[in-house]
Amino acid sequence: MLELRHLRVLRAVARTGSYSAAAVRLGYTQPAISQQMKALERLCGTPLVVRCGRKMRLTEAGTELVRRAGLVLAEVAAAERAVAELAGRRAGQVRLVVFPSGSATLVPPVAARIGREHPDIRLSLTEAEPPESVELLRAGECDLALAFTYPGEPEPAETPGLMTVRLFTDPLVALLPAGHRLCAAPEVALSDLSGEHWIAGCARCREHLVHACAAAGFRPDITFATDDNLAVQGLVAAGLGVAVVPELMLNAVRRPDVCVRPLRPALCREVFLCTWPDLARVPAIGLTVAALRRACARS
Repeated sequence: MLELRHLRVLRAVARTGSYSAAAVRLGYTQPAISQQMKALERLCGTPLVVRCGRKMRLTEAGTELVRRAGLVLAEVAAAERAVAELAGRRAGQVRLVVFPSGSATLVPPVAARIGREHPDIRLSLTEAEPPESVELLRAGECDLALAFTYPGEPEPAETPGLMTVRLFTDPLVALLPAGHRLCAAPEVALSDLSGEHWIAGCARCREHLVHACAAAGFRPDITFATDDNLAVQGLVAAGLGVAVVPELMLNAVRRPDVCVRPLRPALCREVFLCTWPDLARVPAIGLTVAALRRACARS
């Protein structure tokens, strides 16, 4: 089997025209160069260089192998540079899967900062709600999954070895139409809204709403359901119902014609990152995790 050291020796002999000059260029002894060339010719089954007086000349086979050796060695050098860049945090691709309110609020400043400080790190973004986002991570279709759980739900670290990084607690708030009777109240209890029509969000958010309302002694009359933050606010502003949403949703866009009130007792969801420990050791991915943690600590 041809080895890279054979190709490097052959190319040095071709460039310098002698074994002794090739030995000087590569830092070998002249006998070592001679042995390498003999081994290479045995592998190829044909002479690669011939001596013409005091000079050496490549045979046709030697000329062809030198040409191809140049291509091979150039690709190896490019691969070595690419790996060195990845190891030095200067390059790499990071595939994120994020729920919509996270992609609208948390990801943009992190992506902008990484783009400024590490322009060769490429972030790609796909939106998905958990548990789908975590399933994409398990399937190897992303490197990081930004997810959340509500109280009483299991964290998605059920797969052995999956790593979770807790980011922050996201409180839930009540959305009321401007002029609603409870807009003047400092806090709102779910039981105060038992007779209202409701606008609900994603499937998991709807499920949590139903459970929370059941704990407060009633079943919510859900008349509209939408995953779109602006649609939820628009329906509330039009007086078509009330809603309970994560506060993070309002950090992206908040309509002035809706009233936001804290809940009593407080309700919240936990937001965290999921990845595999081996992926977290990849410099570009580890840097992205650290940037998200910093961004969440300031938010």
